[in-house]
Amino acid sequence: MNALHLDTVRLSGDGQALVILDQTLLPNEVKYLHLTRLEDFWEAIYSLRVRGAPAIGVAAAYGAYLAATQFPGEDPEALCAFFHEKKEYLNSARPTAVNLSWALERMEKVLLEHKDRLSVPQLRERLKEEAHAIREEDIAISRAIGQYGFELLHPGDGVLTHCNAGTLATAKYGTALAPVYIALEHGMNDLRVYCDETRPLLQGARLTAFEMQTAGVDTTLLCDNAASLAMRRELIDIIFVGCDRVAANGDFANKVGTSAVAILARHYGIPFYVCAPSSTIDPNTPDGRSIVIEERPAAEVTELWYAKPMAPKGVKVFNPAFDVTDKDLVTGFITEKGIARAPFHRSFRELGLL
Repeated sequence: MNALHLDTVRLSGDGQALVILDQTLLPNEVKYLHLTRLEDFWEAIYSLRVRGAPAIGVAAAYGAYLAATQFPGEDPEALCAFFHEKKEYLNSARPTAVNLSWALERMEKVLLEHKDRLSVPQLRERLKEEAHAIREEDIAISRAIGQYGFELLHPGDGVLTHCNAGTLATAKYGTALAPVYIALEHGMNDLRVYCDETRPLLQGARLTAFEMQTAGVDTTLLCDNAASLAMRRELIDIIFVGCDRVAANGDFANKVGTSAVAILARHYGIPFYVCAPSSTIDPNTPDGRSIVIEERPAAEVTELWYAKPMAPKGVKVFNPAFDVTDKDLVTGFITEKGIARAPFHRSFRELGLL
């Protein structure tokens, strides 16, 4: 099995269900869910059955289309009102990843632009086409990011990544792991990938290590707090991470622990790159202080992976899903349009990203 060949998120063949790979079961079980209810779409996003900013965007697009198919009337204006209500509900599943709201806004824009000249059945078909386009664009964007990132690699490099920003986090290829997949296509088979375990949800252990190992990459799993020693021993040559929201000034949010990796990279003089599709760059967020950080249930820390709770009963838990990394710690943002370097606000504009 090669994880690159798994479909993370797609529309079913009959067009009546959202099909997702249930990532909460990996690496022990590969299982696809066929979802038809809006409440199930919401739960799948919230519970991380589908995860990774780009994949969430694709799932949201298909979910929004399927919600529109459940509208019972024939009035385009009423469909728009119905759609807006469902869109707002779905958008509440996760507040930090900008791709969720970006995809839903893009889908609603299609309705509003065509409601005066298309019938309800035609509007539904147009929504389906847009959702397909979002998925296909995501694949092309990931591959372009991979190509730009590949150009930064050298044979035998040690690559550190945090969380999972591979094919499982997108429609295909991924962001932070896309350069590794492109390297394999070019015959660069001697890269070494180091996967931070990524507490508390273990995306690095369960997902990134699974991806890289099944792709035939030399893969090493390490606890998050071992990253410093790995850098000190000169095992790491470059760092690629993904992101869930990039502010206009270059501050960005990613899985909690990313900022610590960036601080270590600065200390040890290791290039730190953020792989960022243009859809994650939010012109409406001026800086990192404006990014809303999702906080998750305490049980994810105290008992999720244990037969018995591994913390005192009733202890307070701080469980942010993300943290914000300061722009000054970033070597560059690898986007599908090129690599942005400081000052990022100007560089984003020059690449047409703001």
